[in-house]
Amino acid sequence: MRSFRHPGTVLTDHRFAVPLDHADPGGPRIEVFAREVAAAGKADRTDLPWLLFLQGGPGNGSPRPVGRESWLDRALDDYRVLLLDQRGTGRSTPAHRRSLARIGDAAAQARYLACFRADSIVLDAELIRRELIGNAPWSVLGQSFGGFCATTYLSFAPEGLREVFITGGLPGLDATADDVYRATYPRVAVKNREYFERYPGDVEHVARIADHLRDHDERLPGGGRLTVEAFQSLGLMLGAGSGGHRLHYLLEDAFDDTAGAGGPELTDTFLAQVERHLSFTTAPLYALLHEAVYAQGEGSATRWAAERVRAEFPEFGPGERPLLFTGEMIYPWMFENDPSLRPLRETADLLAERGSWPVLYDAARLRGNDVPVAAAVYHDDMYVDHGLSMETAGTIRGLRAWVTSEYEHDGLRAGGRHVPDRLISMIRGTA
Repeated sequence: MRSFRHPGTVLTDHRFAVPLDHADPGGPRIEVFAREVAAAGKADRTDLPWLLFLQGGPGNGSPRPVGRESWLDRALDDYRVLLLDQRGTGRSTPAHRRSLARIGDAAAQARYLACFRADSIVLDAELIRRELIGNAPWSVLGQSFGGFCATTYLSFAPEGLREVFITGGLPGLDATADDVYRATYPRVAVKNREYFERYPGDVEHVARIADHLRDHDERLPGGGRLTVEAFQSLGLMLGAGSGGHRLHYLLEDAFDDTAGAGGPELTDTFLAQVERHLSFTTAPLYALLHEAVYAQGEGSATRWAAERVRAEFPEFGPGERPLLFTGEMIYPWMFENDPSLRPLRETADLLAERGSWPVLYDAARLRGNDVPVAAAVYHDDMYVDHGLSMETAGTIRGLRAWVTSEYEHDGLRAGGRHVPDRLISMIRGTA
């Protein structure tokens, strides 16, 4: 273990060996990294309860905080926090185009990646809990996909849980990927309408960019092609509290109108910023497993659900005007446009066609739940459907839901101390 200090905190690095496939504990093993964070002056206390943080994703590493920033400031008042790099992310055993190529062919890669969903993450957490604190339960905070994982935890290993906090992450217990996207596209359309109402001049500006992309072969700095469909996927930004403003600022730098006889050109600044938002180089698992997190049981192949369901909403077509941005959707063409995903296209197709997946939630167990649970449900959440979340909130016995329109999906990060403080107070009966 290695410890170091930041302003107001002491951080300790941990590494854990876990089975790749928990159904085969004697088989291949991978490494999972986690970082312990304690408040300065409390790091030596043995009575501090543990709080496991499960990051959103799938496929994103845990935060790298500097000091007591954002929600962590409130959590460190009461807890010793463990920031988990879920398998395949951050400093855990990697899962990207280079490492996966060493696994074998596309079929071998798909079998390997089938072990990287919430069920495996929860079993990793249980091994880590027992290694760190023995039989004592710990608290869990799950953000977005981390909330999906926390719901899986409540379903299959509630004995490891002292209490659970969920922010923007109550999943539909039996919702398919098709169900999710049929709920999602209309919400994204609303976000587009709100965006263009705030920035009406962007209707014409967005159309101008799209027309240019239709007529030119534009390349991002890393070599990926910027198509109209790829440009539309910048709408992912609209799900964050300040995302619409940041999107507007990004778009206003799009053209260099002094380019001369060749006509206006897209600026390097614009292309570089777009690539930063669109590239999956740092989170390939997000693209590979995004639809798989909704697959459960036999006959649950997702078959590129976002692409199929998009056909039911023709207003999102790349030739429509006003051009609508899309949201948190993964499309098969991304595995052609993005150089970091291109070697994984066949693997992605195999995962999309995989017809049998482990069940992730146990509704009967959740109806009998006795672990205290508090959840922030964001009424206007563009990523996680409010209706599906409330159905699940009604299923989990004893769950207290805080439904709010004060925050978007990034409320935990944007809200500082307020969101965790509200949820902790709800568990303790003081709110």
